[in-house]
Amino acid sequence: MSGTHPVPERSCRWMYYLAALLALVGLADSVYLTVTHLTGENVVCVASSGCSEVLSSSYASVGNIPLGAFGALGYFTAFSLATLAAFGYAWARSFLAVVVAGMLATTLWLLYVQAFVLHAFCDFCLLSAGLTFTLAAIVTAGHFTSRKHRTAVERGPLLES
Repeated sequence: MSGTHPVPERSCRWMYYLAALLALVGLADSVYLTVTHLTGENVVCVASSGCSEVLSSSYASVGNIPLGAFGALGYFTAFSLATLAAFGYAWARSFLAVVVAGMLATTLWLLYVQAFVLHAFCDFCLLSAGLTFTLAAIVTAGHFTSRKHRTAVERGPLLES
């Protein structure tokens, strides 16, 4: 099978399953923010008081498209790629790393905007940021675990004398 390696060892597969689960949580968060943005409903923050300021700011959309829609697309893509990576598709691991890196860069920018431009934070945005940081950590760990596993497979079994 071209583009694949042997199915990753159990710990590596487990990491990609966890990444897929976290991406589903992020997808739900993003869909919720998109729907509330499009319907004009207020989002109620629990831990902070800045949801209204953040979600009604000019930074909350690109044109008429709410940022939550881009987040939903990113999380859906991450979910799909993490699932494929768990089943041993090497190309999916590579693309997942690229997608999560883009999500991480966007998250860092949006955290900067919340902290230093808007001086307000949104609970749901912070949840998404936490999920993205965790996804980045899992993908990084998965990369090194897969690399270690591939190296061991390429070396073959140790010869006993």
